[in-house]
Amino acid sequence: MSSNSPARFSAGDVMLLVVAAFWGATYLVVKQLGQVGTISGMMALRFLVAAAALWIYCLIKRDKFQKAEWIMGIAFGLSQTIVLNLEAWSVHLTSATNGGLIIALAIITVPILESAWRKNWLPYRFFIATSLAIIGLFLLIMGNGFVQPNLGDLLMFIAMVLRTFHFVILGRLTQGKTFSPVNLTTVMVSTSGVVMLMVNPMAAFNTASHYNAANWGQMLFLSVLCTSFAFIGMNWAVKHTSASRASLLLGTEPIWSTVLAVLIGGESIQFFGYIGAALIIGSTYWGQSIESKHRLQ
Repeated sequence: MSSNSPARFSAGDVMLLVVAAFWGATYLVVKQLGQVGTISGMMALRFLVAAAALWIYCLIKRDKFQKAEWIMGIAFGLSQTIVLNLEAWSVHLTSATNGGLIIALAIITVPILESAWRKNWLPYRFFIATSLAIIGLFLLIMGNGFVQPNLGDLLMFIAMVLRTFHFVILGRLTQGKTFSPVNLTTVMVSTSGVVMLMVNPMAAFNTASHYNAANWGQMLFLSVLCTSFAFIGMNWAVKHTSASRASLLLGTEPIWSTVLAVLIGGESIQFFGYIGAALIIGSTYWGQSIESKHRLQ
């Protein structure tokens, strides 16, 4: 197969799938850590530990930070913090199904916004693929049940809109630039950590005091791999591909979370769940093939 074949997965695609897998693992880890301390305290620790790991790496590498990396890192760190907090508050008010389907709309809204911004629309078949992916997601998580639309759904919708702009603008501003994904991620994660610590510092200290060795092991996994590494991987991949393609591939996150919930958490998956997973995988492969061919042309 030719290296330019639109159906072939690139290194950036593989990285995005790895990121989706790590983010899928966060559901199980966050669920377990959420039983110790508070959610806000856990989130503050997550970003502070991730920031510490990144700064240690930066000090070893001694790479210089560009002024633009500081500005963009702080700006996107703030938007990232807002989105994460909106999502966190939303899940307390609505069902996982409602929230999951609303945030999944970014699979469609990202390519719409990116196409409008570039004034170069993706083929209609790409939007068919993204719609099929959302249908697959619905089938995969429908067992959680729906709740009547409420404030939680509105918060998740706002988070989805902000995530769409965050993703597209990040991709547009970094593509073709010399920005370091590590430097950018370091400033973003540090900003999130500082903001979340300032909001409720005692929650972070109290939560940390209740952690045992196993909890700290989970926190290191959540911070270093699911946050530091995952955000570096996402920023690097978005810089070398398109926001639309990245959004589609990251949409496989629910599959990874479901697989881990079954293998480790002891949960079960219904027949329609398997159909949904197959639909997500198939539509993702089809969609990335369409996007590659369009971009190469």
